[in-house]
Amino acid sequence: MTKVIVPDIGDFKDVEVIDVLVKPGDKVELETPLVTLETEKATMDVPSSAAGVVKAVSLKKGDRVSKGSLILEVEAAGAAASSPAPAAPKETAAPKETKAAAAATAVKAEASAADTMVREKLTPAPSAEPSGGPYDFDMVVLGAGPGGYTAAFRAADLGMKVALVERWPQLGGVCLNVGCIPSKALLHAAKVIEEAHEMEVAGVTFGKPQIDTAKLRGWKEKVVSKLTGGLGILAKQRKVEVIRGIGKFVSPHEMQIANTDMTPQSTVLSKGENAPGEGARKISFKHCIIAAGSESVRLPGLPDDPRIIDSTGALEIDLPKRMLVIGGGIIGLEMACVYDALGVKVSVVELTDGLIPGCDRDLVRPLEKRIAKRYEKIMVKTKVTKLEALKEGIRVTFEGEQAIEPQIYDKVLVAVGRSPNGKKIGAEAAGVVVNERGFIPVDKQMRTNVSHIFAIGDVVGQPMLAHKASHEGKLAAEVAHGEKRYFDARVIPSVAYTDPEIAWVGVTETEAKAKGIAFEKGSFPWSANARSLTLGRDDGMTKVLFDPTTHRVIGGGIVGPNAGDLISEIALAIEMNSDAGDLGMTIHPHPTLSETVMFSAEAFEGTLTDLYVPKKTAARAK
Repeated sequence: MTKVIVPDIGDFKDVEVIDVLVKPGDKVELETPLVTLETEKATMDVPSSAAGVVKAVSLKKGDRVSKGSLILEVEAAGAAASSPAPAAPKETAAPKETKAAAAATAVKAEASAADTMVREKLTPAPSAEPSGGPYDFDMVVLGAGPGGYTAAFRAADLGMKVALVERWPQLGGVCLNVGCIPSKALLHAAKVIEEAHEMEVAGVTFGKPQIDTAKLRGWKEKVVSKLTGGLGILAKQRKVEVIRGIGKFVSPHEMQIANTDMTPQSTVLSKGENAPGEGARKISFKHCIIAAGSESVRLPGLPDDPRIIDSTGALEIDLPKRMLVIGGGIIGLEMACVYDALGVKVSVVELTDGLIPGCDRDLVRPLEKRIAKRYEKIMVKTKVTKLEALKEGIRVTFEGEQAIEPQIYDKVLVAVGRSPNGKKIGAEAAGVVVNERGFIPVDKQMRTNVSHIFAIGDVVGQPMLAHKASHEGKLAAEVAHGEKRYFDARVIPSVAYTDPEIAWVGVTETEAKAKGIAFEKGSFPWSANARSLTLGRDDGMTKVLFDPTTHRVIGGGIVGPNAGDLISEIALAIEMNSDAGDLGMTIHPHPTLSETVMFSAEAFEGTLTDLYVPKKTAARAK
């Protein structure tokens, strides 16, 4: 007799049982849903960790359970008596959220039928061959980053037999393992340090922070492992076969996977996964999605020295006394913010005429002003001409408008961009076109020139953003399944998680002026916003760009705390064809930073009361 208990359900206890799905005498298999629990966030089905016949059920509707609570007893049949550890519960959206989403969809369909039609699910086209056919898999996804795992999971949800090929020990790719997630964890630590310091003006003093780098590193890795481990569970629940190794095409329908020397954790291994040491494996597929991502660009001629690091090395938080960041883009400045908060003397050198190239200068200005007072040196219109590895440090020589004498730094972070991995996957063997830079051209359905092979994410081009890759991954999986889908997103938001944060979406002022796009704008300084004043951060600004004829939103930018969270309202406004009146007449909670979006629209329309704007410039001001 096997006892089935409630597995770890996260930071919850005394969770209510809202449904019991089996009764004595029922036959259950591994992963068969047994009971449905409801937390404050969602409902979840708890799957069976044993196969056999239910002999006794210990729960009833209305009971409350926690980790370890007995659900039922199963009399196992044959080999099924030996079962693995309890699987994590499968979450589904809470009923209330589902109804709200349905209502929102209905409203959108009524308001903009033309926009909705292109997104509707049409009858899937019949497959050329039955599911499984002559191939090992209906779908193989190469790369398990945000785009890759999204594509694999969506394909599995659509009923396809899926394999997910990944070279890393954990799922999640660069973003979850050595990119977005760990860097944001460290940026949060930096933010806490800075906010504590800034409270001194309000009479609250905490003293100098004591930095335990080993503990900070461990906390960061715990955040990463929680997310990547969760992906492993989701892959198992969806029966996605995870194959670890480096995948390369050997024909249009075959891929060779060479094992790496990285040992995956057993907790995320899926059935059929090849472990290191088993040798190469060849698999065949009906469809394939390339999600091979990108890697950090390494400048030519650099010394081979551990003190010269890329963004991955920077996450190790081995704190030097003095550090140079080569590259004033988003990645370089985010890590500069972290190291500065942790007490390192930071300098930044950027080849172009300003930090975060491509972003409007008025959005970058508050960041430049803040870090100019904190960093040792910021050099724009300047390049590094030579790096020498000396015993006492890395000697750097500069050239350009703001060049200084050669300096010695304890560490040098090279953050000059990322390069796609299109030329590293044997694409030519499948007949897939890869351009000279390593990007793979695709159409609006994410198809390459080979109709059954798709490509998504960094490998298809800019912007190299995780949220773009996820959107493309889901779309490609649906197209491969036979559904009529197209990439029709009007805008893709960008965020620099610096201090202050900078976010922008749609048409920028810089772009509009360069391309001759007509625009008018409304802007609102955060020095007049109540919430920003209570945060002690009045250096922010929100601006929204409008079409001068229709007054519809065409772009916007925000600089200040939580700008990355706030930018979504402007992105949604563009997608929904909203105009200034829609933003200005939407009641926003007070006091909040989100009010600044409403105030910007009111400034454009000339109805703003929270700031005096002379009538002649109250509206239509460029």
